[in-house]
Amino acid sequence: MKSPRPRLSVSRSPRDNAPRTAVKPAAPRHASPRKPELAPADRKLFLLNKPYMVLCQFTDEAGRETLKDYISEPGIYAAGRLDRDSEGLLLLTNDGKLQAHLTQPGEKTPKTYWVQVEGIPSEEKLAALRAGVELNDGMTLPAGARIMDEPAVWPRNPPIRDRKEIPTSWLEIKIIEGRNRQVRRMTAHIGHPTLRLIRYAIGDWTLDGLAPGESRALPAPELAPAPRRAQTPNKPRSQGTGSSNPRNAQSTRSPHGQGQGRDSRDTSPRPANRSSGRGTARRPARSKPSE
Repeated sequence: MKSPRPRLSVSRSPRDNAPRTAVKPAAPRHASPRKPELAPADRKLFLLNKPYMVLCQFTDEAGRETLKDYISEPGIYAAGRLDRDSEGLLLLTNDGKLQAHLTQPGEKTPKTYWVQVEGIPSEEKLAALRAGVELNDGMTLPAGARIMDEPAVWPRNPPIRDRKEIPTSWLEIKIIEGRNRQVRRMTAHIGHPTLRLIRYAIGDWTLDGLAPGESRALPAPELAPAPRRAQTPNKPRSQGTGSSNPRNAQSTRSPHGQGQGRDSRDTSPRPANRSSGRGTARRPARSKPSE
């Protein structure tokens, strides 16, 4: 007589005996409300001649000079940046669309710089700047570069270092990029370090009539709406009777169904399917580059 098999008893833990509570569904996330578009009368644009050694921001924990020392208008932000040791034109606006238009690389807004460099670059070196030079972050796009007369600008405080044995010259450089310290790296690449850098123009806006630290309010320009992409019509389905789709090729099944070898194939054709488918800056007289 067989002994009865022992039965395994699975005891439930106190946690299993506790009443189960329904899991509450997570509350739906609501998208943050979009900022209302500004009325034309509320859109603002400021031109500022940023002085030397002023940070291109409104706060600084170290207590250095910032834009807050020169712009008191609330809700205004810089459209682009300018290095602390650079001077010149800076645009500020409360219009997000205008700010994006001026700073996005795809817009290619031209910027003009007056650059004092060590030495006098040759025409060959200027041609290299125009064609593009290889920096550590890649080739620069073609740029404008020419030797210019010394502009009638305010003195810098402190002044640049003066070396009697090394002459200096002024260049006008126009670029459509905005890499970090790009102009300084470009002139250093051709062997003429930058001593002083002044941004004279952004697009059609210039420094004319602005002393260091002065700003001027202008009406913000109307931006043209972005062009809509033309939709390409769908290609019509082909009406041919043939098809290159391997699924529509002749069947390799045996006419007698299962049990046949691979060598017995149906050779009868089947119908094909269809396929589917503070002094101010003044612009100097232009001087011809050295030949």
